Amino acid sequence: MVFSSQSWVYDVFLSFRGEDTRKNYVDHLYDKLVQNGIHTYKDDEELPRGETIGPALFKAIEESRIAVIIFSENYVNSSWCLDEVTYIMKCKNERGQIVLPIFYHVDPSEVRKQKGKYKEAFAQHELENNNKVESWRKALKEAGNLAGWEAKHIANGHESKGIKMIVDTISSILFPDSNVNEGLIGIETRLQDLKSQLEFGSGGVRMVGIWGVGGGGKTTLASSVYCELSGMFDGCCFVENIREESSKYGLAKMQEKLLSGVLKNKQVEVDRVEEGRRMIKKRLCHMKTLIVLDDISHLDQLRALAGSDDWFGEGSRIIITTRDNHTLNAHKVNVIHNISLLNDEEGMALFSKHAPRDCQSSKEYELLSKDVVFYASGLPLALKVLGSFLCDKDAYEWRVALARLKKTPDTDIVEKLKISFDGLQPVDKELFLDIACFFRGKKKDEAMDIFDVCDFYPRIGLKVLVQKALITISDGRFEMHDLIQEMGHYIVRGEHPRNPEKHTRIWQVEDAQNICAMDATTVLHKIEAIRIFSDMSDPLPRDNHHVVANMNNLRWVDWRGHHASSLPTNFPQWSLRCVTLSSSQERQLWNGYKSLPNLRMIKLHGLKNLIATPDFGGLKNLQRFMLYQCPLIEEIHPSVGRLEKLVFLLIASCDNFKVLPSITGIAKLETLSISKCSQLSKGVKQDTSYKQYFASFFFTSIGLQFINKGLKKLVISNCHLGDEDIDWDSWDLPNLQELDLSWNKFSILNFSRLQLPQLKWLDVSLCNCLVELSELPSDIAILRADYCYSLETIGDMSHCKWLWKVSFMGKNKLGSGGDQKLIDSMSQGNAIEHHFMSLALEHQVRQMSAPSQVSKSRFVLPLPRNWHTDFCGFLIHNVMDYQEPYVTITIKQEADKSECNHQNELFPHPPPPTYIGYVSFSSLRRTTWLNPECSMISFYMGGKFEVKLVPRQSEGDLWVQTKNESSDCWDFWDDEREDRKTFTVQHNSKDSISILWRPC
Repeated sequence: MVFSSQSWVYDVFLSFRGEDTRKNYVDHLYDKLVQNGIHTYKDDEELPRGETIGPALFKAIEESRIAVIIFSENYVNSSWCLDEVTYIMKCKNERGQIVLPIFYHVDPSEVRKQKGKYKEAFAQHELENNNKVESWRKALKEAGNLAGWEAKHIANGHESKGIKMIVDTISSILFPDSNVNEGLIGIETRLQDLKSQLEFGSGGVRMVGIWGVGGGGKTTLASSVYCELSGMFDGCCFVENIREESSKYGLAKMQEKLLSGVLKNKQVEVDRVEEGRRMIKKRLCHMKTLIVLDDISHLDQLRALAGSDDWFGEGSRIIITTRDNHTLNAHKVNVIHNISLLNDEEGMALFSKHAPRDCQSSKEYELLSKDVVFYASGLPLALKVLGSFLCDKDAYEWRVALARLKKTPDTDIVEKLKISFDGLQPVDKELFLDIACFFRGKKKDEAMDIFDVCDFYPRIGLKVLVQKALITISDGRFEMHDLIQEMGHYIVRGEHPRNPEKHTRIWQVEDAQNICAMDATTVLHKIEAIRIFSDMSDPLPRDNHHVVANMNNLRWVDWRGHHASSLPTNFPQWSLRCVTLSSSQERQLWNGYKSLPNLRMIKLHGLKNLIATPDFGGLKNLQRFMLYQCPLIEEIHPSVGRLEKLVFLLIASCDNFKVLPSITGIAKLETLSISKCSQLSKGVKQDTSYKQYFASFFFTSIGLQFINKGLKKLVISNCHLGDEDIDWDSWDLPNLQELDLSWNKFSILNFSRLQLPQLKWLDVSLCNCLVELSELPSDIAILRADYCYSLETIGDMSHCKWLWKVSFMGKNKLGSGGDQKLIDSMSQGNAIEHHFMSLALEHQVRQMSAPSQVSKSRFVLPLPRNWHTDFCGFLIHNVMDYQEPYVTITIKQEADKSECNHQNELFPHPPPPTYIGYVSFSSLRRTTWLNPECSMISFYMGGKFEVKLVPRQSEGDLWVQTKNESSDCWDFWDDEREDRKTFTVQHNSKDSISILWRPC
């Protein structure tokens, strides 16, 4: 008869001979069992004083799930011990008790057959207790045949290690792994991923951070792995809620909790943090420990509790949960595990667990549940809170609750998420709220300028927000969890959700309607930023000057659509930093001179009736001016030339734009961009006063000249310029790094006469008349010459040692010989040792080798001995029928060559484009994947491709020389747009690496 675990009072009963083992082996075994949370009966510990020993002991045996019998030399000398073992075997047979024998300094055969000292003891028993001997012999024989342990053979006779192995086995019986995570939705896959990163089977000390959004399941995951594997360690401790507890009681108390937990000693006292640091290192440096530090919020907490690997013994594992990625990076943990939120199926399972619908199986509840799961977007906290709230509600109440949530989020969820926000610096809080209200889903590059002029220091602040798991940046766009955004809106609205005039930000049309409906004299001193998208159907009043006129603390206005207003004459002067107007019907931005001393950015887009740009005289701090799609604009107000702090000037798609005034006074100008202005070249040549523009940017009878030496980026694209418009001898731009001459009518571009020593990036794409491109600057890094149909020669490029990316998509007249010459030149450059390379060519450079070219997705590459020293990287030829492909290169270590590479196939005519990529070993040195011991790898990607190793050009083991160097020390210009990076490492582990490659 087998009883359930609820029938047992004790986990373990210890049967032993006191004079042999009570004060040594059994004492150690008992302590270890208790330390592991195993409720153990030992007669001198559990028997109340004065109680009759026989019945109490038998009762304890009956109530124990496991009986551990320690057979020692004198065990059978005691008739009491023999009665115990006899009764234990009876309980095994009748109650399903588990019996585990330990043979301590005796051989199991002595127990089974009663030999040696056991034989001598039984001879005496036969004289004294003749009626019990047979039952004792039977019990000993049965117990001796059970699987157990011989103390001298466990852990090579090391008693403490042997006891630990025994206790681990007992723990696994009492607390099997299958029950640890019972009921936790989606935990198994996540647990396996974390366990692989913890590398429990390897040595050393390893610190692993679990990072992610609040309420995302970090603590649950850490707790699961702790419960499952803590028995593998000499000591363990789960230090909970460190952020809150340390703020209340100090770090010294946290150190006390850690030490007492690991050492199982409640008397540990720490007076000072520094003393605690020394104590942890001294007491734990030789122990194999498992420690979880839950909810770390500051680097000081880690330094106090787990300052270094050498604080802990071999094989120790430290798990850290946090919302702050920066803390983990600063502490240099081995791995950061990014918590993954629940998918829809898992979300539905978790929600259903907390909102059971046993009697609510209707289709309506199913649809409402899907709405809740969609709203929670995989956040376990939200699913639990909402499930518990809705569990006793009917369908009508569910609908009402969902509608309310969309207006006012649940405070329990918001307050939990808000912890990350509360830990930000004030300037980072403002940056986050702007993103939550205005820029989710928007391009990062477009927002950066606004953040800059608002003094948000976004290059630092955005990194902080990403590290705090408040935002992500994907493909160059801002993203965040739905509930994180709702939390931002909740903070902005504060205690006045229905009073937009008391909000710091306005982003919804209905809020603007309420403000417009107010008295025109109402002062709106709370509003700092407003972005409104409106169209003809919006009920906004046409005359809405006062909406912004009364906002005396407004720093940024972005008004788009039919109702966008020109700025009133009484607009607040001191706070405004940025103005954006789009698709307005206005003819002018404001009348006459206006003093806006702090205005730093103006962006005008799609103003079809705008006839003039504003007078810039009162805008002494303007840094950026952008003009898009304003077809009636013919010239820029001449006062622009006196803007000493202007760094960025852009005019695009202004069909009638003809004249750019003198800009010699703009000493700080770094970017000048003029594109799709077809009348530009004609306009100035027809202007008899063109000479007034000399020494700036102008057209003369001999062509286009530049004297502004501070420029770093120059765009003159699609302006119908030809050879006659360039005065080559006038181009002296020592700081210019980027030059875009695309979509013009040049036939020859010879750079030998241009003084462009710093030029890194050149785009001459869609110059259909271009025949010759030659004498490129030696520092050129990226060249784009796509769809140059007449291009015949590119000249000698062997001097361009920093060139690493070239794109020649579309038909041209270079031929395969010209392409191969380019490839050979790049192969002799600096990128071959230290960087990536990428070439996009319209036609196939050469026929791929028949034995190696792959038509499917996998290519197996055997690696010769010393491949990491004799070769410098992988060269990839890829042929696919896509003009702008995204190629994911996945490289995996392989144990053996399980598949052969496929044979060559005929290509269609004309052949598809060829993309040649190169990945140097040096460029991967910061990854964990690169393993010099690897002997075979597989490549996975789309299209037809082959891969080969590229031999080093120089002698010696450059691996040792370069593996610790930062790529920053090499002058490879790669200041590309974040969403258009040519090579991006997307996944990196010990076994594989994935690289996104954008050749075009």
